Amino acid sequence: MIQTTRSNLVASDAQLEITQIKSVIGGKQNQRDTLRSLGLKRIGHTVVRNADAVTVGMLNTVSHLVKVEEAK
Repeated sequence: MIQTTRSNLVASDAQLEITQIKSVIGGKQNQRDTLRSLGLKRIGHTVVRNADAVTVGMLNTVSHLVKVEEAK
C-alpha cells in the first residue's frame, strides 16, 4: 500500500487506486476543484489513475481527504 504523505508519494509508472474517504464540505475551493479534477464525486467513490507528476501533485494537495493504494 502506498501512503499518502508527501515524502512517500512519488511519480512512477504505477497505477493508483484513489478513494475519497472524507467530505469536502467546509474545505477550501482549491481542494474541491482538485477532487473533481481527479474524478472523485462522493465519499467512497474510487478512480484509477496513472502515477504521473500531475496526479501526484493533486494527491499531495488533498492527501487528508483520500486513500491511495497501488492498483492490482
